[in-house]
Amino acid sequence: MRRFAPLFVAALALTSLALPMTPVHAASAPCKPGSGVKLRGKDLTSVTLPLDLRCADLTGAKLDEVDLTGKDLTGAVLRKASLKEADLGQAHLDYADLRGADFTDADLAQARVKQADLRGAILTDVDAVQAEFPHSDLTGAVLTRAVLTQANLTDAKLVDADLKDATLGQIKGRKADFTRAKLEEAKLSQAHLEHAVLRDADLSEAELTQAELDGADFHGANVDKASFIQADDADLTGARGTPTDLPDDAVAPGTIAEESTSGEVATVDETTTGTVEMPGNGTLKKGLSPALVLVILSGLGLSLTLILWGVSHRRRERFVAEMAVARHAAEEDVTRFGEEIDTLDFEMKINQVSGPTNEWRAALDAYEAAKQALHVAQTPYDLQAAAVAVARGRQALHAVRSRLSGVGDGR
Repeated sequence: MRRFAPLFVAALALTSLALPMTPVHAASAPCKPGSGVKLRGKDLTSVTLPLDLRCADLTGAKLDEVDLTGKDLTGAVLRKASLKEADLGQAHLDYADLRGADFTDADLAQARVKQADLRGAILTDVDAVQAEFPHSDLTGAVLTRAVLTQANLTDAKLVDADLKDATLGQIKGRKADFTRAKLEEAKLSQAHLEHAVLRDADLSEAELTQAELDGADFHGANVDKASFIQADDADLTGARGTPTDLPDDAVAPGTIAEESTSGEVATVDETTTGTVEMPGNGTLKKGLSPALVLVILSGLGLSLTLILWGVSHRRRERFVAEMAVARHAAEEDVTRFGEEIDTLDFEMKINQVSGPTNEWRAALDAYEAAKQALHVAQTPYDLQAAAVAVARGRQALHAVRSRLSGVGDGR
């Protein structure tokens, strides 16, 4: 078997300290949007793109099916650009001007699109799993059938956006503005919509199973046939239509206080003598008998106990469901990492080479640590330890591959 020469290995160890600059680690100074390379109106489908696309002017450019994976397009101007079926996985589009751009069938998985302008953009059928759109403006954007699972839409503006049949499971949508948005048949299971604005939105036949809705505003929204199974803090005051599977503690549409013709809330005061008092009718108020007071208090205590038990039971069910989803995702990630180790080990054996001992051992140790974290995890937060271990292990595998590639090239 071929071995690394000691001096060569030492040199590689030193050079590995200077990791290649990537968009994730780039620390370039802010630039003026459009002040970079000028590619306005160009057909870039069959040319080699410049390495630096920060703040580039790509207005009206054609980038259909172009591989932009991991590219840094921070501050770029892509107004009315065509990016159909383009690969923008893990790309950086923070502060970009994407007004009217066409992303039909594009891959935006894990893309960073913070504070970007996407007004009127077309994102039909895009894959934007775990993409980040915090504070971005998607007013009037078309996201029909878009897959935005676990996407970050915190404080994003989606006024008049078209999200029909979109998949928005587990999104972070705190304070997002969905005013007049089209959300018919949208999947919003386990979505975090605390204090989101859904005024006049169309949520007919939408699915909001286990959604977090504390403080969400549904005034004027159409919730006809929308499902709210185990939704938390659902207050549909002012909403229209008849939803399904509303939790017992939810506020249904049309729930208002009943008032008497004089404008005062009517109360019934039934004492042991049968006297009924209506406000303003002059009837003298009589006290309740001690026995009736005891019965009422006992009933209230039992009702409160049952309500608290029901809320606690639903929270436990929701926790179990969330943990099952998180554990399944973590187990799949650890399994894939193990397969990556097996593949590289097989390649080294076939080529009769051996990888750098320290990095190879670090990858194996990370795999064991990830499996142990899965074994002891009791909450979704605990599962983060497995994710951290896998990320550390993949970094070690990348170092092994890089050094093996260097040796194979004779460097």
